[in-house]
Amino acid sequence: MKEPHEILIHPMTTEKSVRLMEARNELVFIVAEKATKLQIKKAFEKLFKVKVIKINTVNDIRGRKKAFIRLHADYPATDVGTRLGLM
Repeated sequence: MKEPHEILIHPMTTEKSVRLMEARNELVFIVAEKATKLQIKKAFEKLFKVKVIKINTVNDIRGRKKAFIRLHADYPATDVGTRLGLM
């Protein structure tokens, strides 16, 4: 398996991603094109020491793969966002 930093490329810093962080406890990351949902989940949990509930992925029009990562209620996404400097 790849290293977590090879799977999770960088977080999205758009207004929508900040709204999702606050409203749905979700973070949005650009991930490696070939990464599976299970690889993304394991990498995220290993890097940030949180519990992931669900991951949705989508390939955008620019050819990037986005992962919408929903966290367990015990782990606020805003805390992870603050650690990343998004808030």
